[in-house]
Amino acid sequence: MHKLIAVVGTNASGKSSLGVRLARAFDGEIVSADSRQVYRGMDLGSGKIRPEDMMGVKHHLLDVVEPGEFFSMADFQRLAYRAIDDICARGKIPFLVGGTGLYVESVTKGYELSDKAPDLKYRDELETLSTPELYSMLMAKQPGLDIDPNNRNRVMRVLEKLHDGDSALPAARPRYDVLTLGVRWDRETLKKRIDERLDRRTAEGMIDEVRRLRAEGAGDEFLLKLGLEYRYITEYLTGVWPDEETMLKELSLAIKRFAKRQVTWFKRDESIYWLDMTANPYEEACGKIEEFLKGDAL
Repeated sequence: MHKLIAVVGTNASGKSSLGVRLARAFDGEIVSADSRQVYRGMDLGSGKIRPEDMMGVKHHLLDVVEPGEFFSMADFQRLAYRAIDDICARGKIPFLVGGTGLYVESVTKGYELSDKAPDLKYRDELETLSTPELYSMLMAKQPGLDIDPNNRNRVMRVLEKLHDGDSALPAARPRYDVLTLGVRWDRETLKKRIDERLDRRTAEGMIDEVRRLRAEGAGDEFLLKLGLEYRYITEYLTGVWPDEETMLKELSLAIKRFAKRQVTWFKRDESIYWLDMTANPYEEACGKIEEFLKGDAL
């Protein structure tokens, strides 16, 4: 199997910049594993890496669909496989970098996903239900399933899979030999990084980005479904929040709650090698990658 290096972590952990440095060092290219960065024009709100920060490293799966278009985990996996295989065919090292846990695992674990077209009538029926109602429906069908009850999109997708006769937990057939490196900080440091990044992106025009997306035709329903930055800013622009300061304060708390869930998600995977961010994570990562490429890692 071809070798694949994954770099995972929470929002504001610095995984993107570390991924770039590592890809440069090992003549690699990056495949982004982020469920919102696939959309064109959604840059600041998704935390998309800027061209000037790519340091000449080629990135894949950024800006591949228009806002509002349906894009599933199966779509991501198909495009990621294509990009990784192409990178390997050209003699370079593929780096899968991102924080969307299911997207990462769909590739690293090799989930066998259905490519059935969605049942739009059934989806419309689900859209009429509240998120708690959807979660209750899922628990009735699949008791004990480990899933975030507040992740409306994910709950709906699993209900659709069950409706189509697929398994909620797909079978896995790994396609690559994978080394997964994890980036994590202590809680207080991560909170500070989240706040600093939120302040920076707000100053750079994140709210205006959402205004532009709405003006260009991105529906409020779509933006709200994306959660976090796009949800809270859309709510602010439609009058849900009384002022920008209140909205940003609540958004900061929401991002921190989400980061905590990301930590919990990645902790499930015992194969992840967690880097010591208080020392020299770049040198540590380079050492693990060199061993891995020689066939000696883990």
